[in-house]
Amino acid sequence: MTDKIDNANQFTRGPQGRMLAATAMGMSALKPILHFQVLMLRMWADSIERFAGNYEKGIEETATTASEQADRERAA
Repeated sequence: MTDKIDNANQFTRGPQGRMLAATAMGMSALKPILHFQVLMLRMWADSIERFAGNYEKGIEETATTASEQADRERAA
């Protein structure tokens, strides 16, 4: 049992342990950055969807207006 504890302590103190600690610190620092990037990507996607909806609505309104105008010209 003490051999396992000694091996674990040696592993965390050696160069590999420092590398693991540095990796853990780097991942901890990276997490908020990734969350921010995901947030920005979601906002960008929402904006594109909103723009697409407004664009489609504008095309429909233009088509409706054009057809109403054509109907008025035929009636006149």
